[in-house]
Amino acid sequence: MTSPSPSPVDMAFALLREGRAVDAQEVMVREVRAVEARHGRGSPEWAAVQCDYGHVLLNSDQMDQAVECYREACSGPPPADPEGYKDRLTYRMNLGMALQLAGRLDEAEAELRHNLRERQGFYGREHPGYAFALEVLADVLMRGGKTHEAREAIEETVGNFWRNGHEKVAGALAVRAEIMKTAGMDGTPFTGLEQLPDEIIAVMAEAVLNRIDRADPRVGMALLRDLVAALEARLGPDHQATLNTLSVLANLGRNSGDQTGRVDALRRVVAAYDRQGRVEDSVSALMGLALALTDSGDREGGLGAYQDARARADRLGSPELTSQVLCNWGLVLAEAERFAEAEQRMREAVAYAQRGADHEMLGRAQIALGLFLQHRGRLDEARQIVEAGLAVMDPAHPDAIIGRSHLGAIHQGESCGCGALGDTLSAAFRDFVLARLPADLLSGLDVNIVDGEFKVEVQLNREPAPDELDHLNRVMNAATAEFRRRVLAS
Repeated sequence: MTSPSPSPVDMAFALLREGRAVDAQEVMVREVRAVEARHGRGSPEWAAVQCDYGHVLLNSDQMDQAVECYREACSGPPPADPEGYKDRLTYRMNLGMALQLAGRLDEAEAELRHNLRERQGFYGREHPGYAFALEVLADVLMRGGKTHEAREAIEETVGNFWRNGHEKVAGALAVRAEIMKTAGMDGTPFTGLEQLPDEIIAVMAEAVLNRIDRADPRVGMALLRDLVAALEARLGPDHQATLNTLSVLANLGRNSGDQTGRVDALRRVVAAYDRQGRVEDSVSALMGLALALTDSGDREGGLGAYQDARARADRLGSPELTSQVLCNWGLVLAEAERFAEAEQRMREAVAYAQRGADHEMLGRAQIALGLFLQHRGRLDEARQIVEAGLAVMDPAHPDAIIGRSHLGAIHQGESCGCGALGDTLSAAFRDFVLARLPADLLSGLDVNIVDGEFKVEVQLNREPAPDELDHLNRVMNAATAEFRRRVLAS
């Protein structure tokens, strides 16, 4: 029995997972054109594929472009059949969500209020179908500073899902918790949940964590502390939801300067993995703990944690994991100016990575060693090792970008290339674009970084065909999103 062929949207998402955003978009553009040729512009089939294309763009961080796809899906007269109308309601909710993610909150609120009126007429106010959009509106209102209205909307949402026994109550509870903390409510928002099964509590925790990156840091810290306490009491200190929350809390502690809380959270994670005999997970947690201890001023404690992590990784027999520990250990030793020990650890990291099958880990270890040697003034050795690392890495990987900037400095006889990073980013952006366009289309492409954003000027060599112009715009949008996400945010 043969399995069905993947759909175009499945293929597009597979390409996205490989970091091939432009190729993913090309798959969807071809599908949009094919569906338009078969069924006509504005048909239900065309609207559905526009929505799929919007999902692909949303997941490649091209929010404004996703908005236009969802808007197209909502264009034309409302379908007469109930199933088609339900689809239209979903497309409009997606449009509101995309507008929110694009930071266009007033437009998002207007679209979602429109959507709610349509949903009330179709489903009625007590149906979960109404609450789906009400939850999104509550989120938009909170982000727009309208916390009182947001609280009213989310309480209605939670009540709706609760009465209907709908599993989406987990996500709504996560939104409610953030709204309550944003509004400055005293106490914990995770009370009165005793009737919910454990699996719903775990899903709620995951939903909170998925929202943390967009939350105010102070709100996020307070929210996670409350969530850890609630999860430990309900699910126990060794449940994966508790450990995931502690790990995210530690990351927030790093960003906010709460080193004591960060160290405490990671110690609890390591202890939980030890109790469960999860050695590989404990190695990863120990590396985080080692960095936290170093950042808190306890360098010897950090070095001891790396030594412990290395011993555990060796017992597992994973050359890639051992290489990662050794590489990070070497970097801390270099910061402590214990240069002979640092070089030994970094060379060991390269040797272990060469035994494994992870090319990215090998490239990262080689680039780390090469930069160390460059900073020590050993430029010939550094050049060979950095070039070897770059040869096996994705050019858009942050470590590869840093390695390329330092390699340029090495060629100029300089012992550091840290200041050349902006030029290297611009060059990598340019290479990304030019590799995806016809060779004779552009006569020039100037790329500069201004206030953390790419500013691009294009000089055309000839008049592009309409399809070429569309492709050029897609490549530019994809490049901007790709480098903003993978490099500037790293």
